[in-house]
Order: sequence, then structure tokens, then C-alpha cells
Amino acid sequence: MSTRADAGKPAPPWQTAAQPPETSDAIQALLAGYFQRLAEDASASRRDPSEAAAQAFRNRWLGRRQGVLQQLHETLLKPAPPAWKKALGQALNLLRREADALAEALEAAARQAAARQRLASEALDITLPGSPGAGRGAPHPLLRVMDEIVEIFAGLGYSRAEGPEMETAFYNFEALNIPPDHPARDEQDTIYLGPGLPGLLLRTHTSPGQIRVMQRQAPPLRVVVPGRVYRRDTPDASHSPMFHQVEGLAVDEQLSFADLKGTLEHFARVYFGTTRARFRPSYFPFTEPSAEMDVECFACGGRGGAACRTCKGSGWIEILGCGMVHPELYRFAGQASGRWMGFAFGMGVERIAMIRYGIDDIQRFYSGDLRFLEQFRD
Repeated sequence: MSTRADAGKPAPPWQTAAQPPETSDAIQALLAGYFQRLAEDASASRRDPSEAAAQAFRNRWLGRRQGVLQQLHETLLKPAPPAWKKALGQALNLLRREADALAEALEAAARQAAARQRLASEALDITLPGSPGAGRGAPHPLLRVMDEIVEIFAGLGYSRAEGPEMETAFYNFEALNIPPDHPARDEQDTIYLGPGLPGLLLRTHTSPGQIRVMQRQAPPLRVVVPGRVYRRDTPDASHSPMFHQVEGLAVDEQLSFADLKGTLEHFARVYFGTTRARFRPSYFPFTEPSAEMDVECFACGGRGGAACRTCKGSGWIEILGCGMVHPELYRFAGQASGRWMGFAFGMGVERIAMIRYGIDDIQRFYSGDLRFLEQFRD
């Protein structure tokens, strides 16, 4: 097929008509052969759905130097008398738009064909047996520890619940008895998501999930809420702006601090193998009374001394905070506090993992160093 602009070139319309046409119909009739050639060329190019063929089509018709439209511009539009330029320009623009649309369609078909070919060549047969020499993966140590903690409480009748990481200030603070002017809110009231998401922040603890469960489910209930949390902490050996927590909640009739102690001492015996625990008075806005729980150092047997790096010589290891649910939380959850009593607890997964495996730097969990992670393969 000839693609040169002078092949079958029509005579200049101002030589075949005495007066300029009132519409572009006469001009389009003179260019009908080019529209026909364009359609035939596109049809032939579709039989070769390759990027090279699509590019060749675009170059033939829309090339800046040798393209058919450029040649028509030079040989027809430029020398045309002023009275003819408008109608002739409209016809050539119509031809150019048609050529451009066909070129884009050919290029899209070529991309799709290339994608199909690439998918066919890269297909993975998942029915093939694995290679015996291939390395096996393993859960990340933080996920493993978190699942182990949840499993222990599942054995006590606790169910697992999830909550959103993008939380409202109400659930993250107010519903947990932390009003806007509360001093305990200062260090956590920071990670808001900007003017595009007003009032939303990254949760600073998983406690909001407990309030959501209390709103959805009437007591009695027992639930643990694991997940990621975020705080404005400078990364160092013991701090990270993102870490993991497991928090628990139990609400029932006549629950007492003795039930809380018994539950957490059972957890310590199962997970750490330690037989002694102690509870020190503490403060949390959402529990009253509140306590910090320490367990006897399993590395030195509680003897302490400078030689024990696990407990730093004290003989005790702090592992979590806990307390009886503050009466205000029942009001926020829409429940009467007179009948129901409950307790809550929360622990940092990274801290538990560091104690469990003797890790001295929390940043090792996030480094992605395979030499570190391969140590936890079974």
C-alpha cells in the first residue's frame, strides 16, 4: 500500500471549483480517498497487534516530517487561497482526529497483547511440588509472640477482637476517661491525620477496641484485642513510633481484683514458667484501682544481682499494666455499672518478645535483617 501523500493526490479544490464551498462537504469529498486509506491501513495494522506496528501506523499518518497529515498540510493547506483555508482546515482536522483515535486504539491493543503474553510466560504452576532444598519461611517473631499470648487467653475463654487503626478522638481518649484537658493525654494527643480527615488519628493503644466491643455486646464478655499502635516516640533501643499491643477485658457479675490477679498469674506461669508475680500500685485513667505487674525473673530465678542482664539486677521484670474497669467506661459504653464489674490489662508485644528471647534492641524487629529473623525458624 502506498503511503506517500502524493499517491492519488486530489487536485487542489480551488482549481476545480469556481467559488469556495459554503460548507466543508466538498472538501471532505475530495479527501474521501484519504479517509478510505486510513481505514484500510488501520485494519491491516490490527492483524499485527504489536507495539512496533502501532508505532509504525502513527508515524505514517501523524509523523511530524513524513506523515500523511503533514504532507497534506504542506501541499494543500498552505498554498490554498484564504477563502478555502477554513473549510480545508476543518476537513484535515477531522482526518487528523480520526487517525489519532485509531493510533491510540492500536497502541492500547498492543499493550494488552503484550500483557497477556507476559502473564502467559510468567505463569506459576502452583500444583508443582516444592523444592526440598528451598528455605522455609517462618512467622515474624512479633506475630508469633502475639499469637501465643492470644492463644493462652483463648484457653481461658477469651475471644479475639479487632479494631480500626484509624480511630476517632472519642474512642481513643474520651470514651477511656481521658478528656481533652487531662494530663495523661498530652504525650499521645499528637498523631492526627490532617485537615482532610478531621478528628481522626492513628490509635495510640488498642483499648478503643474494648469500648467498641462493650457497645456491641452485652456482658458477660471476655475479649483480647491485639494490633498495631502508634505514638510520637523517637526510635531508640526501647522505643518505636509503631509497636504492637495485646489488651484484654473481662466484664461479669462480681468480678474482683482477685480474679484479675489469678488470670494474669496464670498467663505468667504458662508463658514465662515463673511462679511468682507482684502487683505495684499505679495509675491509668480507665482503671481504678490500677497496678503494674512484675514477674519473677526467669533468667536468674529472682536472685537478681549485677550478673543478670534480663532483670538488670532487680530480680523482677515488669510486663504489663492492669486494673479494675473505671465506672465511667460503663457510662460511655451505654451500660449500667452497678451490676457489672470488670478488669482490663494491656501489654506491649515487643517488650514481651524482648524478654522472652533476650533481645536488647527493639529496632531489630523492624530492620528486615534475615540473619536476625532466621533465628526464629522452627
